[in-house]
Amino acid sequence: MTMTSTFAPKITQKHLLSLKDYSTEEILDLLSLAAELKKPENKYTPLLQNKVLGMIFEKSSTRTRVSFEAGMLQLGGHAMYLSTRDIQMGRGETIADTARVLSGYLDGIMIRTFEQATVQELADNSSIPVINGLTDDFHPCQVLADLLTIQEQFGSLQGKKMAYIGDGNNMANSLMIGAAKVGMDITVAAPAAYAPKPEMVALAQQFAKETGANIHVTADPVEAVTKADVIYTDVWASMGQEQEALERLEHFKNFQVNEELVQHANPDYIFMHCLPAHREEEVTTGVLEGAHSVVFQEAENRLHAQKALLVALLNN
Repeated sequence: MTMTSTFAPKITQKHLLSLKDYSTEEILDLLSLAAELKKPENKYTPLLQNKVLGMIFEKSSTRTRVSFEAGMLQLGGHAMYLSTRDIQMGRGETIADTARVLSGYLDGIMIRTFEQATVQELADNSSIPVINGLTDDFHPCQVLADLLTIQEQFGSLQGKKMAYIGDGNNMANSLMIGAAKVGMDITVAAPAAYAPKPEMVALAQQFAKETGANIHVTADPVEAVTKADVIYTDVWASMGQEQEALERLEHFKNFQVNEELVQHANPDYIFMHCLPAHREEEVTTGVLEGAHSVVFQEAENRLHAQKALLVALLNN
């Protein structure tokens, strides 16, 4: 097993701002590398020895911080936590200046923030790779972990059907794009007022034309879940939307993933959630903890998918 043959994915991208920039082949190559790095014998393969990743956080995190930090350590590198409460970017220094300064110190930057424009400006002014750890528009790292999990469960991605139930948020956007890229069908079920933005749906449908995938949006959860292989949900009020929580509860009350809804899926369906979950809101505890749930396998796969991404970008 050589580094060049086994641990060198063919990635032409400098950054990961959204999966829309990645080809089907690049995504599948990352998943293949993630599967290799997940093998116990490869856990501590030092592919990023002495490399340093800076991690900028405007939004708090459990999975993103721990998985990136652990991943860099297991690959022989180091991760540095940079809260915007502690660095000058949070106190008036421009994003462009921050990018130029950090480019002189680090080998890569991961940022978890609100505006997609922040990630874009950071990348535009950085000479090192920038990874979107989450924005209000996209969550590409989560979707890489999701696709890895689905592939592990079913052996393939092409032609599988996903039902996403809930808010047309960054997860809906990223899942539509990721599914379209790998040839999976996806139906998003959301209240009309909370459906994904039309431009995001159109973008995913454009990619779907190349792979034969179907992208559909409905206001009927049963329609979405019928004959689904994967049922996916997310919280109804994300970070920054706490003041809307009560209003959203009313709009989404018929969109809970519960024991009755999942009966419409295929018998071997899997349940997924990017976590954290609000039990008895968007999903019942019975479904979350049930035999079909893979949420903790999915959470662990953040580590393996991101290790593959780090190897691909920081060694590019």
